[in-house]
This record gives sequence, structure tokens and C-alpha cells, in this order.
Amino acid sequence: MSPMAPGTASPEVQQIVEEIRRKLWRTRGRMAWNATDQDWYHAIARTVRDRLITRRLDTEAAAERASARTVAYLSAEFLIGPQLGRNLHAVGAWDLYRAAVRELDLDLLDVLALEPEPGLGNGGLGRLAACFMESLATLEIPAIGYGIRYEYGIFTQEFEDGWQVERPDHWLSAGNPWEIRRPELTYPVRFGGHTDHQTDARGRVRTIWHPEWELRGMAFDTPIVGHKVSSGNLLRLWRAEAAEAFDLARFNAGDYWGAVRQAVRSETISKILYPNDEPAAGKKLRLQQQYFFVTCSLQDMIRRHLRSGASIEEFGDRYAVQLNDTHPAIAVPELMRLLVDEHDLDWDTAWEVTKQTFSYTNHTLLPEALETWSVRLLGELLPRHLELIYEINQVHLDEVRVRTHGNEEKIRTLSIIGEENGRSVRMANLAAAASHTINGVSQLHTDLVKQSVMKDHHELWPEKYVAITNGVTPRRFLRFANPAQSRLLDKTIGRAWDTDLDQLTRLEEHVDDPAFLDEWQEAQRRAKRFIAALASDRGIHVDPSSMFDVLIKRIHEYKRQHLMLLHIVARYNAIKAGNLADPVPRTFIFGGKAAPGYHMAKLIIKAINSVGAMINADPDVRDVMRVVFVPNYNVTSAQLIYPAADLSEQISTAGYEASGTGNMKFAMNGALTIGTLDGANVEIRDRVGEENFFLFGLDADEVAAKRTEGHDPTAFLAGDDELAAVLDLLDSGYFTHGDVDLLKPLTDSLRTVDHYLVLADFRAYMEAQAAVDAAWVDDHVWTKASILNAARSGFFSSDRAIREYAEKVWKV
Repeated sequence: MSPMAPGTASPEVQQIVEEIRRKLWRTRGRMAWNATDQDWYHAIARTVRDRLITRRLDTEAAAERASARTVAYLSAEFLIGPQLGRNLHAVGAWDLYRAAVRELDLDLLDVLALEPEPGLGNGGLGRLAACFMESLATLEIPAIGYGIRYEYGIFTQEFEDGWQVERPDHWLSAGNPWEIRRPELTYPVRFGGHTDHQTDARGRVRTIWHPEWELRGMAFDTPIVGHKVSSGNLLRLWRAEAAEAFDLARFNAGDYWGAVRQAVRSETISKILYPNDEPAAGKKLRLQQQYFFVTCSLQDMIRRHLRSGASIEEFGDRYAVQLNDTHPAIAVPELMRLLVDEHDLDWDTAWEVTKQTFSYTNHTLLPEALETWSVRLLGELLPRHLELIYEINQVHLDEVRVRTHGNEEKIRTLSIIGEENGRSVRMANLAAAASHTINGVSQLHTDLVKQSVMKDHHELWPEKYVAITNGVTPRRFLRFANPAQSRLLDKTIGRAWDTDLDQLTRLEEHVDDPAFLDEWQEAQRRAKRFIAALASDRGIHVDPSSMFDVLIKRIHEYKRQHLMLLHIVARYNAIKAGNLADPVPRTFIFGGKAAPGYHMAKLIIKAINSVGAMINADPDVRDVMRVVFVPNYNVTSAQLIYPAADLSEQISTAGYEASGTGNMKFAMNGALTIGTLDGANVEIRDRVGEENFFLFGLDADEVAAKRTEGHDPTAFLAGDDELAAVLDLLDSGYFTHGDVDLLKPLTDSLRTVDHYLVLADFRAYMEAQAAVDAAWVDDHVWTKASILNAARSGFFSSDRAIREYAEKVWKV
């Protein structure tokens, strides 16, 4: 893009230009003539960061003066996405910077494309945490997010012969201009060893932990600012490093590996998000990671608290600590250790402070996903914490005995220590025992939590449970991700909708206005044309006028990407046989990663890619069917896909998805949903209207009944020739170059077990897809439904969710 003519820029723009040049010189050692693209990106980003830091410091000072309660959000993931574009929108400087960058003969969109995706999360858990941090700042609620600064993220996903291959994610290789290294904020982290018990001068028994080894956690701070407010919060992430990084004596003795052994051992803890925990070493590393970040975080909170002049007994008054799932649940005994062993509180007082401090969000209905740690492993790594867990359990079970009049079955299920298959520590039970509030993440999920995984606990402490449906930030996933639609919204209902999403309801006044419908369609077409152009650059032809049918999320059998695959193969068979006259052209888009050790999920990816390769090459169908699997799906690609989607596939087995947030982002951008009554789908359907949602499948009660009665998948095969033909074709080697065994583990699982009821829901899914086709051909009907989906999505803003947490949970 050509620069503006000299002298035409405003004084504000010229000031920004000079700031960027100074940063280029002072932080990168470059001038304009020899600066690289990365130099320009870092210089621009640092000028924006300066604006964020000012807001952050003002907020911290104001919170200290007011003795305000601070929310501490403990999460193993913060999937924050690229920061430059979002931050420019947040501080209201997008247009100014676009002009300033143009003055430097650069294009802002090209600069944005240089920014790497921060490797700090994987899926919905981390994206939710990021949305919540943004909304906390926008609502001006003092908050700190605490987590781990993963050096290599989870992994970069590539495909080789259709198989997922994991590569290291070198997201920090060029540096991170948004973070501030805090070498003065380091805390000791200890593992192993043993404890002994001594009597102090006052006759009290004191426990002394003698650890085997120690490392340090160093803070790295990233400012998180609210949208067009003068306040900002903080994301504080911890990097592991050795207490003594280099042993000179060993090096001089020729033991070069021994000289750096402690550094390697320590730094491994913050290398990778979710190391494969199939081997024992992976389990050990995961527990080390979890303890590492919670002890650093709690020590930091206590330091800040005591600095304010408050007493340690008041800690729970000043900090509301949210456990985002069970990953940070080891914080419960760690806070007890810090209060009792380090700060000399008596046990009972410390327990009251602990219960006042913590609240717990449950994110899963899968019993196998509720974390447990073997007593042996926990005692080996954290001997003092195991002692405290036993003490907590004793107090907890004494209360259970009183409330149940000694019911042994209740005592067994509510115990923090499980006795099945070797003794283990049940982290969900630990989190629940210590938390004053427990929430699910949709109304259905909360109801099912109370009826299933936490049933006995809920019966005794019903007052602890609340439902808070997840939300997403409209600033990133509508304002920033979908500029064409955002401009239309601004013109139609004003600009305030991005901080008051309920204003979208005013769009309903325009659903019968032909001019508005045309503009709405054009905004969606622009997003689809952009996706088609990107696909073309990679050698894939995509028709932007086709229906974009999208399923993007973590690959898991309960999310049922393979159900969508069965529909694709059935549609392919019908077109090839001439049984589907004038088919609606569709582009099927997948995205998502499989856990490295989850072999069935990786086989599903291979199956999708194999089927897609055949369909995309078949001249009989490729004009009306395309299959695209987006590699390395992340926030950056999501921001492109959500605005372009016509149909959102939310097809998990009912009763398994806690909430989902992708379903909300799709609806917010005007996609129609085909889905089950699972997670937040229930509330989306209630709000957008049954007529604007393609419902199919068993509901959660019917799924539970199937489980009880026993599910025979062969019965569905025997009565459905189309389904049988789909599985037979997958088995035949047709899509796998004649290899009849490759997809057998997947198809055999469906034929013999079908744990997630794919075959049971197949026919209803096919009927719903036929209804989708019928709606698509009526342009007016589809566009009106699209507008109504967006207009009625205001409830799903993360601002609303945070207001509910503030009122019901944190009392801030």
C-alpha cells in the first residue's frame, strides 16, 4: 500500500509514527532502511504496550487505595490469541495506527499477519479464560490471571498422508513484545523429600518439610486492557528455572551434562502444555506443572496482600481465587501449607480462610476426566501436601458423617481419597470440599453435575451450586473478527453494541427490510470470499457461493466429528448413485487437534482427510462437495472461519459437552446451528427460536436411558441400508488406496460398541441435514434466520457471565 502524502497526517498520527521509529531504534537497534518485518512488528507492538501498561498501573493503584477484592483466576490455559489487533481496538487506536503504519509505507494487516499465536492454550477451557480476562478488564473488576508461560505451547499440527503429526510450537522464537520479564518476582518451588514434626516453644507441633530439590518460578506479565475504558488487568505467567542453573565445579571436572542437569530438570516443567500423560513420567510432569504454577501464584498473592498492610487472616477478604477446573486444585493444600507452616496460623483458622478464598468451576461430565492422582505419586512429589490432604479429608468426612448419620456409602463416594484400583486423591472432591461456590458452565451442565458426578456432594451442600452459562467476548469474535458485519451493525444500531450485546435485539426491526438483508448477505459473502482465496493459495478450490458447513473443535469421540463424516459419505454415495437430484453445494470445513496419545481421535482425522482427498478429486461430485481440514486450528484461523460459516455443527452426544463456546461465536456471527440438546445448545435454541435451529438426536435423559438399557448398534445397522452402505464403503479400502484394515478400528468401534451413540443418532441427523438443504434454497428464509441468530445472541456475551460470577460467586 502506498504511503500517505507527506504532511497530510494528523498530529496524533505523526506522534505515533515517531514513537514507532524510536522503539525501532531503542529496542531493536534498527533504522527504517534496514528494519526487517519482525523489527517493525515488535516496534509497533511495544508502542501499543506502553499505552496498556499505563492503564494497568492506574488500575492497580486504585485497587490498592480502595482495598478492593481482587479476582485471581487460576487456569492451566489462557488461549489469548494474537494481541496487536485486539489491543488497538481496545484502546480505540485502530484507525490512528492504520494511518501511522501507512505513513511508514507499511500495511497494518500485513503487520498483524506477522504475529505468532501465543502457545498458552488448546481448546475451550483456555479460550474461556481469555474471554473472561478481557471482560473482567472491560467491566473494570480488578483481576489477575495466573498460569504457565509454556515455551512450546501444545504442538503445531501438520498432516502427513492425512495423519496428524505434532511439531514443536516455536511461538517465542522471535520474542514476545507484550510480556514483561519480572526477575524480581521469583518464588521457590519444592518437590520430594520428607517431613518431620517438632514442638515449638509454645508447645505446638510444627511440621517441617525437607524437600529433595528446589527450583524457581519467575513471573512474566502481560497487560490485559478493557475495551475503551481507562483500566487494565494483568496476566501473570510463570517460567520454571533452576535455583542454580550452572554447576561450575562439575563443569570444570568434565561432567558437562551434570553441570546443567538441574537447569534441564527444572526448565522442563514449563516447556509444554499438557505433556502426554500415558507414560508415568508424563503423569509426574503434569502434577509438577500444576503445583508449580499454583504455589508461585499463591505466594505472589500473599506477598501483595501483606504489602498492603492487611493481616494474613484477611487474605480471603482480599482475594477471590477461582479454580478453572481441577488442574489448579492442588492450590487447596498449598494455601493451607503456606498459612499454617509459613505464616503460623492455627489449622482451624487457616481452613476457614481457605474456604472463604476458593471457588471451583466444573467443566466436565466425564467421570474419567475428573482428575485423580495416585497417593504414591503425590506423596513422592509433595509429601507435606499429602499429609494436609489427609487432614482436610478427616475434617471433611467428619462433617459428612454428621450430615448423613454415618452413611458409609456416602462417606466412601465423598472421600477425597479413593480406594478403587489403588489409593488416589480425587481432585474434584478436594476442590468441592474447600470451595464456597461450585458452578457449572451451562444450565444443562449444572443440572447434570448435580445429578451425576457431584450428586452426593450436591445433596449435602446444595447451597454451594450455581449455574453460570459461559460467554464469549464480542470484541474479538465479532468486532475484530468480522469487520464487514461490524460496520453494518454500527450503521444500523450504533456502536455501543460491543459492550452491551443485548442491543443486537434491535436488528429484529430490520429482518424484513430487503436492503438490510442484501447488506447482511454481502458481509457474509465477503468473509467467504476471503476464506476461498486463502484456500486457493494452498491449492484447494472452494466455491464461496456454496454452503460453508463447519465443525471446528478439539477432536474427541463424544464431539462426534465422525458423525459428520458419515453424513459426508452418505451424501457422496447418493450423488454418485443419482439419488440426490440438484444437490445443494456444500463445503465441509473441519478443524481441531487430537491429543498426541488419543489414537482413535487421530484415526478420525485420518479418515476425514482420506475421504476428503477422494471427494475433492472426483469430477462427479467436486463441484457440489468439498472437504477441507484446516491444519493447526487456533484463534487466528477461528477469527476467519466464524464470520464465513453458514452452518455450525454442534453435534456432540447429549449430556457430554459442558457448554461449548464455539456454538456461541457462530451464532453471534449469524451461522445457523444443527445440533443436539447438549451444553449451551439448549439455551441457544431457546433464545434464537426453535425455527432457527436444526435439532436432532437423543436428549441427555434418553442417552442415560440407553446406557441403562444397553445399546445394540447392530439394530440400527440392520434397519438402515444407507448407514450400512456408508460403513461398508469406509471398510472397503475405497478411500484408503485399497487398505481395508486402516479404518477398521473406527468402524468396528461403531459396529460393536458405539459408546457415543453415533449410529443411534445417524438417521435423525440425516433428516435434519435434509431440512438444512430445504432452508438453504430459500434465500430470504435463510438470511432472516441468520440475522435472528445474531440478534438474539446477546445473552452469550462473556460480560454477562462475568457479572454473574461477580454477583453470585466472588462478591466483588
